[in-house]
Amino acid sequence: MPKKQASGKLAEPSLKLSTRGTARLHARHPWVYRSDIVGANDDIPPGALVRVHDERGKFLGTALYSSSSQIAIRMISHGSVADLPALVAERIRAAIAYRKENNLVANTDAYRIVFSEADFLPGLILDRYNDVVSAQILTQAIDAQPARAAIVQTLREELQPAGIVERVDGRIRELEQLPPRPSGLLWGDKTSTEISVNGVRFYYDGLEGQKTGAFLDQRENYAAAAQYAHGEALDAFCYQGGFALHLALAKCSSVTGVDSSRAALERAEKNAALNARDLEWIEANAFDLLRDYAAANRRYDTIVLDPPAFAKSKRDLEKALGGYKELNLRAMKMLRPGGILVTCSCSFHVSPHDFLKVVAAAAEDAHKSLRVIENRGAAKDHPILLNVPETSYLQCLIIHVSN
Repeated sequence: MPKKQASGKLAEPSLKLSTRGTARLHARHPWVYRSDIVGANDDIPPGALVRVHDERGKFLGTALYSSSSQIAIRMISHGSVADLPALVAERIRAAIAYRKENNLVANTDAYRIVFSEADFLPGLILDRYNDVVSAQILTQAIDAQPARAAIVQTLREELQPAGIVERVDGRIRELEQLPPRPSGLLWGDKTSTEISVNGVRFYYDGLEGQKTGAFLDQRENYAAAAQYAHGEALDAFCYQGGFALHLALAKCSSVTGVDSSRAALERAEKNAALNARDLEWIEANAFDLLRDYAAANRRYDTIVLDPPAFAKSKRDLEKALGGYKELNLRAMKMLRPGGILVTCSCSFHVSPHDFLKVVAAAAEDAHKSLRVIENRGAAKDHPILLNVPETSYLQCLIIHVSN
């Protein structure tokens, strides 16, 4: 139990950090690892607000505590916090205002509302899909009922959605030692809707698909790719048709989408019908298909590579770089002169330098010359917090390929 002060009141949970942990906070990175805690109250409750001090006792701010994660604390404020639910509500309203005031979400009714640390709410992801809002809760503190109630109430007040759904990441809940729970409706009566992304229409089901149901971070890259795409196009790892449909509504004469998920392709087919477009969909492993197509001398004018993250940790880096090189090599061999390659990486552990280097190495082996038309990242509603490199993870190169 937390110790009592002389007054009889419970002492606020507090802890002290090592010099290294203190330096991370001074550098404005919100994470401190358990190995950098050098002193703490006994039995700090899971998900507690904790007062953070350096080794000399100087107050550094308030953090969310995790009893299980190696990231033991995530800073929520460099001052004192008396009411976490009120702060959560304030930060959600500020995130909504930030996107509106800076015109970050034009030409769409589907966008990220809160991007965890980048919107100063560690452990919370909120996405808007027209009249349905999707929430992911990833830390003990935000999972507590007072914070949950504040999230729902603030979203109702600010956005008036027809439904608020929770998308559960079972692996994260297990790591945070949170009780298992299914994805489901938090409020309202609606879990599915239609959305418009750059004028392209998609079905959305808040309880199906990857992430929170779509890849909103690629929204601006879809439109950018469509500016340069032409001729016969191939979209590898097409999922529900994000890139493919944008290409089909642009200057491409034909578009083929490839994915290993039958369910994703079935949704892609429905999305194509929604936009009155006829695309070819192939259920296949993209690595195998690209290898076979390259060997068969199949040719395209535009190829999109948007694979899942190959490097979940630093241990996976070498293998990931090999995978990216193989994909890009096959694609370059299949492109006609003057073709467009749109190649992406969502692996944080693959740095921009490494990604450019591996694409360049693929070009060398393919005997191609590359000109980078655009070097892009995630959509602007996924802010990059400058001192938190983990918020910058998506890379999208749009490249002109010559013999």
